[in-house]
Amino acid sequence: MPGGKRWKILTETSHEGGRNLGFWILDFGLHRSEALLVTEADLKQRTKALALRVIKLSSSLPRNRAADVIARQILRSGTSPGANYRAACRGRSNAEFVAKLAIVEEELDETIYWLELLAESGLVRAELLSPLSSETEELLAIIVASIKTARRNRKAPERRQIQNPKSKIQNHKGAARC
Repeated sequence: MPGGKRWKILTETSHEGGRNLGFWILDFGLHRSEALLVTEADLKQRTKALALRVIKLSSSLPRNRAADVIARQILRSGTSPGANYRAACRGRSNAEFVAKLAIVEEELDETIYWLELLAESGLVRAELLSPLSSETEELLAIIVASIKTARRNRKAPERRQIQNPKSKIQNHKGAARC
């Protein structure tokens, strides 16, 4: 990836879809001078598009024993991120969200491995796999950044005091939460 894998998360900013999952990414190596906003909808679309590209790739591989094994593996690992990202978005807790994103991370990394193996074994020319490899690496970087953000937010949650002027129960700093 041009520019290396240097990027920064500035803040979560997207409030679409009820869950704040968007974030700004800078210096992502995308040949763009401006920051890129990645939303939940963008990632759902990109992981689904990745799955469709992997399906086409696996269908076009030569019919031999090695290609068949790799085709099955890359088909599984390349289609899994989309389904698991959607499951993460439906997570009931931050911990569940992070756990599902960790699965997405593993599957994207495995997909990169199978793409490298296809190129290095000579089953597919490396230049034909380059766009798919780049997209998979970008998605992996975004997911890793999302995991780091979610973990950081979990470690230092904002504690909002519930204010009800009609209630006689007062919130005290440091009080146990139900």
